[in-house]
This record gives sequence, C-alpha cells and structure tokens, in this order.
Amino acid sequence: MSKKVLSTPSAPKAMGPYSFATEAGGLVFLSGQVALDPATGDRKPDDVEVQARQVMNNIGAILGDLGLDYSDIAKTTIFLADMADYPKVNEVYASYFGTEPPARSAIQAGALPGGFMVEIEVVAAR
Repeated sequence: MSKKVLSTPSAPKAMGPYSFATEAGGLVFLSGQVALDPATGDRKPDDVEVQARQVMNNIGAILGDLGLDYSDIAKTTIFLADMADYPKVNEVYASYFGTEPPARSAIQAGALPGGFMVEIEVVAAR
C-alpha cells in the first residue's frame, strides 16, 4: 500500500512540517483543522462556536476539492482546549451530519497550537 500526499486550494496553509492530507488504501486522512480562513489566513475570534463552524467549513471545502463530502467521513477526532466547550462544539458539529454521523472521539487537549479552542481531524473513505 502506498501513501499519496494530497493538495487542494481550500486548505489553510500548514502551520508546521506536515501534509494537510494523505491518502492510503482508499482512506483519506485530513490533519487536524483549526479555525483559519483559508483565503486570508486570518484566525477566527475566540468564540468556540465560530471556530467550530470555520473548522467544519474548512473540512467540507477540502473534502469537496478531493471529490468527497461529509457523508464520506468514517471517523473524526475532536480536540478541545476546554471540555466545557463540548456541548457548543457538539451542536455545531451535529449540524453537518444527517442521521448516520461518523464514529468520533472527543478529548480535552489542554492546549492547542496557536491557542485555538477546537481542532478536528478526519478520516474519510473513498
């Protein structure tokens, strides 16, 4: 099985030495997405709902560029700076999925890169 690094104009610029997406064995792995506006690189304000919506919109745009959509997501991991934000993030997150959402984990990370409040990584299936 070989790995392929993917690129798309909808992904915000990487904040470190990593690929924003790779594909192997029919699975597409998206690195954790944070609340950056991909067009400007600007950070969304410190409002967890605003950040969660930007993250989910970024994920949707990236998946769309790769010929996928939210229904192709098999697993997500949500990283929160504060687990007290879980109910708000959960409400935003749920609005992007129908009656069959993907498997999911949610953890409190303590601190996220750049001081973001939420980060979400995705595994999608072709």
